[in-house]
Amino acid sequence: MRIDEQPRTRWPDTSAFRNRRPDLRLGSRRHQIDAASATQGRIALQHTVRTATAEYTLLLNAPEWLGRRGVGEALRDSVAELRAIDLTYGPNRPESLVSKLRRGEISPESYPPLADLVDRCAAMRAATDGWFDAWAVPGGFDPGGLLGGWAVERAAARLRAAGVHDYAVLTGADLVVRGRAPHGGPWRVAVHHPTAPDRAPLVLEMTDGAVGTSGVTGRQGHVVDPHTGEPATQLAAATVVGPDLAVADAYATALYAAGPTGLAWFRGNSDYRALFAHRH
Repeated sequence: MRIDEQPRTRWPDTSAFRNRRPDLRLGSRRHQIDAASATQGRIALQHTVRTATAEYTLLLNAPEWLGRRGVGEALRDSVAELRAIDLTYGPNRPESLVSKLRRGEISPESYPPLADLVDRCAAMRAATDGWFDAWAVPGGFDPGGLLGGWAVERAAARLRAAGVHDYAVLTGADLVVRGRAPHGGPWRVAVHHPTAPDRAPLVLEMTDGAVGTSGVTGRQGHVVDPHTGEPATQLAAATVVGPDLAVADAYATALYAAGPTGLAWFRGNSDYRALFAHRH
């Protein structure tokens, strides 16, 4: 897996964080940006979009020179990418490219983005010793374990192409951030315990990185042990932080399936770190 940038993430002392309100919260009912005005020369914008399968919140801290029209166009382009991926790649849509690939009607090489999606799934299968396996899913190939993160990263790439380099994109208990928050400092992210929300959150200050989580939706059996075909039951939740949300999502899915065995993936020089891996 080739990563163009290393994550820039700090874990501040929680006690020092108490008097500083977080910009973002994950794992709690409120995960949007804290109301704050942008610093001089910036345009702050928040937008929520719902597709058939997910809800996304985009938080932009754009340079003033782009103008409100330019920021609006960047937002529309990013939202269009999210909607297009939902329509084009959703495994539950009979006419999606993923469904056609399952039926053998097309090959991955027919569409470059589909080939990228398949290649990423293959790379994560190798990186997790087969615990993330998009081909060992009932019904055939299903990239769902990283599809949401892949969609967010592609939408974020649209923002950067339009000149917006400071943003956060959230979906469920996942997020990707880059650059600075509207107040001018790093994005302050409070990551709440996935199964004990009353505990003090783990605090991150991020300027480039992603957080992926598996197991907090309340659905039972949504992750399958690829070695047995049975629902994974070892962990109640798994959360991973690193540079790329698609990869972090896939690692979180694999860790949820593998249990404590999967913690070995994050040792040594790994760009990814397990934040939570909790047993039932």
